Amino acid sequence: PCVSRAIFGGRAMQIRQVLPHLVRGASKWRFLPVEGLRRRSFSSASKVVASAQEALHDVQDGATLCIGGFGLCGIPENLIEALQQKGTKDLTAVSNNAGVDNFGLGLLLQSRQIKRMISSYVGENKLFEEQYLTGQLEVELTPQGTLAERLRAGGAGIPAFYTRTAYGTAVHEGKNVIKYGPGGAKAGDVAIMSQPRESRDFDGKGYIMEKAIVGDFSIVKAWKADERGNLVWRGTSRNFNPDCARAGKVCIAEVEEIVPVGSLSPEEIHLPGIYVHRVVQGKGYEKRIEKRTVSTGGDIKVDQRRELIVRRAAKDLTNGMYVNLGIGMPTLVSNYLEPGVRIELQSENGLLGIGPYPPESEVDPDLINAGKETITMIPGSSLFSSSESFGMIRGSKVDVTILGAMEVAANGDLANWIIPGKMVKGMGGAMDLVSADSKVLVVMEHVAKGNKHKLKPSCSLPLTGKRVVNRCITDMAVFDFVTEGPEAPPTLIEIAPDTTVDAVREATGFEFKVAEPLKTMLAD
Repeated sequence: PCVSRAIFGGRAMQIRQVLPHLVRGASKWRFLPVEGLRRRSFSSASKVVASAQEALHDVQDGATLCIGGFGLCGIPENLIEALQQKGTKDLTAVSNNAGVDNFGLGLLLQSRQIKRMISSYVGENKLFEEQYLTGQLEVELTPQGTLAERLRAGGAGIPAFYTRTAYGTAVHEGKNVIKYGPGGAKAGDVAIMSQPRESRDFDGKGYIMEKAIVGDFSIVKAWKADERGNLVWRGTSRNFNPDCARAGKVCIAEVEEIVPVGSLSPEEIHLPGIYVHRVVQGKGYEKRIEKRTVSTGGDIKVDQRRELIVRRAAKDLTNGMYVNLGIGMPTLVSNYLEPGVRIELQSENGLLGIGPYPPESEVDPDLINAGKETITMIPGSSLFSSSESFGMIRGSKVDVTILGAMEVAANGDLANWIIPGKMVKGMGGAMDLVSADSKVLVVMEHVAKGNKHKLKPSCSLPLTGKRVVNRCITDMAVFDFVTEGPEAPPTLIEIAPDTTVDAVREATGFEFKVAEPLKTMLAD
């Protein structure tokens, strides 16, 4: 007969399934028939606390906090406000970014409660950038996918891992400034530099080692929770929240709605309650939108030179491709697909199947793309966490990545994320995107202001990736690059209708070959 094993008080007892089951009475063990046991309703202790202040009662000065959200989407508004009121200081905040100047984590920057940010993107937060460049804030800039995986690894008990992301860059070599001294960036006064990463070759390719992140507390936001801490998200508000939740020794989740245990079906739970220690219902949500983008219903107005670039880039996309479009000019490419071509757009913040901008009546703050723009979803779309999103990217499941650049070198090196001491946007997900085996297309204007070269013999700015650019499309030309084997000059394969090879040579900083025959952009 089949035998089951039950453990009571540390002592194992073998019980035949045909025997009555044991349940505990008030003072002794008693027997209950099997049918009665099945009907019995079991409940566990609630994790619900009365207020955000109560949930944060033991967060002390100097704590490391893993804080969920992407931009302003899915951020724990009430818990951040309660932290500001509590006045806890010298915090290390692990978060993809720091909100905006006067909202989200920007509030804690205003009150000088954060000592160090571990982030991938500064973005449009001027206060964040100012405090870093003037030596008031320590900033450990980390590629977005690496940040998500460091959090996921910390929650899974994995102390470190190897990744191709950032190999050969300042992250690898330990050349990022974490903190400037009192003189700030203008004086070149450096107080703390980043640490070099250990590296190793696997199958002929270079990888660097990244250490996991484990926080003292996780502070996350979900749409719905039950009393045992099982969490559900809606839209792209999931993003970093599940990864942050797993990485904390104590996880505090604020939610819009709390339901009784059993109200959520097991299939709809995104994060099991085993990771969550406290749940608090938020008193209200502003859900501020960074970039409210809506469909105008008319034609898209694009500068003629840019339209040439994005139309040409669209010709490289074929039916059925999975594509990631960077912010800025790359987002326009999907508007110029060839007839009959259907692609699926992947967004780093956790969406596959991005739709067009919504009409004003359908704007949803819980549904944004990686550029923080409001969007819609297409039939067949799927939603997931940041770590899963970058698993797709690192695993080369995305066919093509299209992004912009500040500089591209003759060997395919790419620089597009920082001007040291002057502009700090952060690398975001770019280092992860270009380190995979996906095809990398760069779209950019051929020259910078003052007709300065952007296509150069070598990059003068810190690299996003080494030998990663497969093709560069500008308003003057299309170049293909050699990214494997011995270095070789790029090949000019197409020129714009209104230019010449001599004009391209003058506007280009590196030597190149010319294809035979040389085609004209969009001629066919």
